[in-house]
Amino acid sequence: MRYLSLLLLGVLFGIGLVVSGMAQPAKVVGFLDIFGAWDPSLAFVMGSALFVTHFGFKLVLNKPSPILSEGFQLPGAKHIDARLVVGASFFGIGWGLSGFCPGPALVALGSGHSEVITFVGSMFVGFFIKDMLDLVMTPSPA
Repeated sequence: MRYLSLLLLGVLFGIGLVVSGMAQPAKVVGFLDIFGAWDPSLAFVMGSALFVTHFGFKLVLNKPSPILSEGFQLPGAKHIDARLVVGASFFGIGWGLSGFCPGPALVALGSGHSEVITFVGSMFVGFFIKDMLDLVMTPSPA
């Protein structure tokens, strides 16, 4: 039941990305082109997401546990470090250059366009490099 719920939520999220146009890189690039043909629609999508998330978190986190899990899994880090800044920079640069964010890229993968396949492949190579760097840079327990 849990995996079916996750699948249905993922499909719903993907439909939302397609309906909002966020699976189209031109939409994202248009938002970032503030000195050209600026398209503010992404700001409305992000604002709507922040609104829903804000009130959704307030509602859900007042419960003793999630419906389909034993407990909440919230991030524990509370500080900004070099790793966060570098990761966020790579994310932003990739998003700005390609017009794809990871979620919409996975949705757009169904189109079969070579630029989407290249982006998603590069994204997974980046995941692998990050994991390898974590192995090298994380001190082993003594």
